[in-house]
Amino acid sequence: MSSNEKDKASTGSAAEKALAHNPPPGLEKAEGTQASAAKALDQNHQAPSTSTDFEQHNGESTVGYIFIEPSVAALLTLSCSAVDPNQLVDIQLTDVLAAVPVFVYRDLGGVDRWVWFITAHLLATAAISPFVGRFSDVFGRRWVALAGSSFIVFGQIMCGVAENMDIFIGGMALTGIGTGINELTALAGTAELAPVAHRGYYIAGMILTIIPLLPSVMYSQIISAFSTWRYISILTGGWALVGLVMTALFYHPPAPTEGLNWKQKLSLIKDMDVVGGFLSIIGLALLELGLLGGGYQYPWASSRVLVPLILGFFVLIVFGLWEFNRAKTPMIPRDLGPAPRTLIMTMIITFISGANFFSVLMLWPSEAYNVYGNNPYGVGFRGMPFPFGILAGCVISLYLIARFPGHIKWIVFLTCCIMTIGCGALASVRLDNIHAMYAVLFIAGLGVGGIVVPASTIATIISPRDFIATITALTISIRIVGGVIGYTVYYNVFVQKLVPQLTKLVVEACIKSGITNKEIIGVVIELTGASLVDEIRILPGVTDESWAVIVAAGQEAYVRAYPWVYYCSIAFGGVSILASLGMEDISGLIDRTVMVHM
Repeated sequence: MSSNEKDKASTGSAAEKALAHNPPPGLEKAEGTQASAAKALDQNHQAPSTSTDFEQHNGESTVGYIFIEPSVAALLTLSCSAVDPNQLVDIQLTDVLAAVPVFVYRDLGGVDRWVWFITAHLLATAAISPFVGRFSDVFGRRWVALAGSSFIVFGQIMCGVAENMDIFIGGMALTGIGTGINELTALAGTAELAPVAHRGYYIAGMILTIIPLLPSVMYSQIISAFSTWRYISILTGGWALVGLVMTALFYHPPAPTEGLNWKQKLSLIKDMDVVGGFLSIIGLALLELGLLGGGYQYPWASSRVLVPLILGFFVLIVFGLWEFNRAKTPMIPRDLGPAPRTLIMTMIITFISGANFFSVLMLWPSEAYNVYGNNPYGVGFRGMPFPFGILAGCVISLYLIARFPGHIKWIVFLTCCIMTIGCGALASVRLDNIHAMYAVLFIAGLGVGGIVVPASTIATIISPRDFIATITALTISIRIVGGVIGYTVYYNVFVQKLVPQLTKLVVEACIKSGITNKEIIGVVIELTGASLVDEIRILPGVTDESWAVIVAAGQEAYVRAYPWVYYCSIAFGGVSILASLGMEDISGLIDRTVMVHM
């Protein structure tokens, strides 16, 4: 691997800081090589007209050519949402933070818990989404969108000034709240402003606004390598601020309950399923706590793993019972509209696509870094095919849905097949086939993109007018939950496979290079697992030649571990393919009706 001059110059102090925050077991106990490798699991990967004109033709409401203001505002609102770290519409600029954890924990410490800035963000997004639907339906999209943009701005400020990992995680959680609000508002707002028959076209156009943010991994690597990762927050927070201002100026849709007074609106807010939301997020958080620690931080049979897992499952069971028996206005509507089977199948597919989407989005930048080298330009370039594939998949799928409404089932089936094949083919990674991986990444993105946003569009088509925001919120929540669970499962599989390979190959490389001190070997394993390979240079007995041998061994260990993640994705993809075959023909529900006139 190559590294830039700045990283070389700061290697000594960075290594001391990293080791001070997380002293390797090898320094405490000579025979601690295996323990050092196990602890390194927490750190092992790196792991973005001034009016609306409606014309009447033959009794139908159709949109005239001056349909500009609401669509522009919705696009800008989505661009605000597009700064969340983990979602596409989630290939956004703050995804840069998810692409550079090494730079973050090298500065802030917290290598034993950095993965929580990803999961906390996702959980916050999933937690807020169901409530955003009700707030939007009661108070209207505008005020909710402004609140969402404000959360993103303040969250990114908090990340940018963070002095430790805990504050950084808190900032990412705030950003996640804003992301959930704004993605929902943009998708639901655009859906209700466009004719049902043309929703695919309008949402496709909205998604195109994130093109400047697609090279987010490149941005992150260059900014972090040549200045400081903190400047990323300035960029993302600034972009969110632009969206905040433009939304305030141009987006003025009526609230669905515009005729109600404040007392009546507050009574509707009181009917929100707060208990259901609390139970769902607590259950998921406990489940995550157990899954993230199981097998590598703690044994699966330990109380630290079993207690949160058991409690999490129990709380989620209670959540299900509450939703279907006690909740007055459940998060999951009991009336699933005119095509309930299609809606259920769509939700299953959304869950699977979320699992694959977030897993590749989060794991590939680390894979590009750990397998092919840490040159910032190289890592950034390797991170581009997948997001561009997602964008292409979104636009193509949305166009096909709008153009061929009678064939939605087969469009979804085809995209599920492409997603499964593309994600599974990522298991073919080798040290010498990066050029082939570019094509595979694009195909995987094409399949994932063909599902991740179009599924929400399909859900809005078959949902009642008064529940567009609620159903959209449900699809977003399910996608995020799929991402959280999928990422956790894939990450666990990855580290379970990495540890033995890393320990075996790195130990052999050290001995081959004449490094036999168990303490030093333990530190080498830990730093390799944390992707802090430059810090290995300053260890006693490490020469340029031995460093190159050790790094090559680490690369080989990663090559052997990553494919297992993508093998798992094939099983997930197979479920989505079967679900797509269960969808019904919904062409009879697609017309030129416009839900909201401005």
